[in-house]
Amino acid sequence: MEIGLVGLGKMGANMRERLRAADHTVVGYDRNPEVSDVDSLEAMVAQMSRPRVVWVMVPAGDVTRSVIAELAALLDEGDVVVDGGNSRWTDDVISAQKLAERGIGFVDCGVSGGVWGRTNGYALMCGGTTEDVAKVQPAFDALKPEGEFGFVHAGKVGAGHFAKMVHNGIEYGVMQAYAEGYELLEATDIVDNVTDVFRSWREGTVIRSWLLDLLVSALEEDQGLEKIRGYADDSGEGRWTVEAAIDNAVPMPAIAAALFARFASRQDDSPAMKAIAAMRNQFGGHAVHPDAHSVRPDTEAP
Repeated sequence: MEIGLVGLGKMGANMRERLRAADHTVVGYDRNPEVSDVDSLEAMVAQMSRPRVVWVMVPAGDVTRSVIAELAALLDEGDVVVDGGNSRWTDDVISAQKLAERGIGFVDCGVSGGVWGRTNGYALMCGGTTEDVAKVQPAFDALKPEGEFGFVHAGKVGAGHFAKMVHNGIEYGVMQAYAEGYELLEATDIVDNVTDVFRSWREGTVIRSWLLDLLVSALEEDQGLEKIRGYADDSGEGRWTVEAAIDNAVPMPAIAAALFARFASRQDDSPAMKAIAAMRNQFGGHAVHPDAHSVRPDTEAP
């Protein structure tokens, strides 16, 4: 198929390559001319044959809303816009309504896989009508991991981003549990090698997972995580998950506690938060905040 891709950052650029490897034609646009295939959204749309599918992969919020508004003026009836960013599900209904005024379809798609997705594939959770999802299905099939799982048409517009939001909320809780276990092991003199303990858990235990693999990788690269400050950002989905839990009277103590722990990390340097920051960097390429104590005086910026 032919697909337009707006936003060629860490995720978008790798998605472009995976789609092209599956013999799809991708016309990519980014504000950075060094990575862009065309010099404008208008040029991207002009190169594509109808019905067009344009996948938006830019930061959630105002940037996404602006791009969708521009596409609404450029696309035609029967075309489809996919929002593959981390937009809040409530924004999806608004986007779908604006595009529907011009007969343009809309699909929201939560994407998980981080910087490893190009090789391993991306977990995709989408929402929208059956007709609109079908127009994008060849791209979904190329982007998902090989095998039976990794893609779901979760429901109506908003369902994809809602599912991805809950996925990320769960991710918060799982990472927090690993991080707290790491801190306890490090706090005692009983265990000689904490990294070896975590490494041993990668096979045969009920808590083995990809996140555990990534934590071990981070510990092998930086024993004791001495180069990382115990500061962990939150990208929004954890907050939205807790807010949705409150709105629906669903008890969510583990995820809420994990979110609040990230807030606490911005006040005190914490070994647990170093582990969280390291895992986020491993799976998503998220920035880490260097530990000021690990920087030599002669390397500090003036």
